[in-house]
Amino acid sequence: MGTPEFAVPCLWALIENKYDVCGVVTQPDKPAGRGHKLTPPPVKVTATENNIEVFQPETLKDFAFKAELERLNPDIIIVVAYGKILPEYILNYPKYGCINIHASLLPKYRGAGPIQWSVINGEKTTGITSMLMEKGLDTGDMLLKVETQIGEYETSGELHDRLMDIGAELLIETLVLAEKGELKPEKQNDEGSCYAPMISKETAKIDWSRPAQSIINLICGMNPWPVAHTLYKGENLKIYSAVLTSKKADGCPGQILNVSEKGIEIACGDNASILASEVQFAGSKRMQVRDYLNGHSIDCGEVLA
Repeated sequence: MGTPEFAVPCLWALIENKYDVCGVVTQPDKPAGRGHKLTPPPVKVTATENNIEVFQPETLKDFAFKAELERLNPDIIIVVAYGKILPEYILNYPKYGCINIHASLLPKYRGAGPIQWSVINGEKTTGITSMLMEKGLDTGDMLLKVETQIGEYETSGELHDRLMDIGAELLIETLVLAEKGELKPEKQNDEGSCYAPMISKETAKIDWSRPAQSIINLICGMNPWPVAHTLYKGENLKIYSAVLTSKKADGCPGQILNVSEKGIEIACGDNASILASEVQFAGSKRMQVRDYLNGHSIDCGEVLA
């Protein structure tokens, strides 16, 4: 049971390791792109290419999927970023339970946005946890963990791509131990938990009164979506990448201090500044600041809002 690109390596790992994938459950096709063309989820595409039966129920509530579940009769259900809450009739059905591959070191960052919030909050490490699922949101017993460092300017997109491959490896390791009866479930410490809510465009709005490092974390965490944004002369300005400067900022928060081919230097709330190098101005494409300057000017002294 999975939907986005993050879940695809786990499905491939099951196929390549000769597990009998009796079915794939994923979200319904959704409109995408400018033409709003109905587009299948990445997991469905992979399943179809491998001749695996696909199910896309609108709901799982009120035993809506019970007949299909009983026909498939799975020994175990693997859940990776599926996107729907599983009711108890599904959680309790498989002999070996439902195993979830979650993109954090539980109990930290339960919820829908663990990768982005790990970056936004300036965590130095994160990882993958395999866990037994229960009724609560990411509260089940932990099985195995793999930890990885978060790079200084690593984006959530880059981290996502690393973690999805780590997750696939951990899934197979978990299944091998499950077959041997060697898994040792460990209760989560709820006192050490925190919640990672779903990301929205509002999350990505830059507050220039914040410290420079906090703003850098937000920019990295919001790349590739929804992209950190601010207002330049009343119009939307997206910032894809930026670095800390070593200069003391002599200006009010959000003020453009300097513009060069290296980027736009912007004052932050702690008398420090950042240098934004890849941006997208209103009516323009995403590009390096040096390329934008070939045909446009950027006003020093302007205060971003």
